Amino acid sequence: MFFYSIAFLITALDQLIKYLVQKEMIVGQSIPLIGHVFKLTYVRNTGAAFSLFVGFSPYLAAIGLAVAVAVIYLHYRTSPENYLLQIGFATILGGSLGNLIDRLFRFYVIDYLDITVWPVFNLADIMINVGVIMLACRLFSQGEKDASRSA
Repeated sequence: MFFYSIAFLITALDQLIKYLVQKEMIVGQSIPLIGHVFKLTYVRNTGAAFSLFVGFSPYLAAIGLAVAVAVIYLHYRTSPENYLLQIGFATILGGSLGNLIDRLFRFYVIDYLDITVWPVFNLADIMINVGVIMLACRLFSQGEKDASRSA
């Protein structure tokens, strides 16, 4: 239940922010939050990360669905006591579902976080990356434990 609660909260918050951005801003509009370094910028992304694969939204939706199914499968295959992996899976699921909802119902993803030196992104993107980092940390720490046992 904890796993799905985290994923749901991330998805809901992501969709709420995207709704507000779409309702209150026009495409291309930027609102400075911290000088010229950090802005709220409304962008419609029909591609993937860094606007790669523009126009491949149906394929990206299929990939997003496959990721969601794989993460749920891995959640059930992982011990509930392995909190780092479970939270990592939940953040990946929440972020993936947030962007998947956009692809299925809007045919593009709403991006809005603009740090000027990086392509515009959103909360779902952050959560996917946080989850991947959590999984990597857990796997690397497990690898170190296994290596020290065999030495």
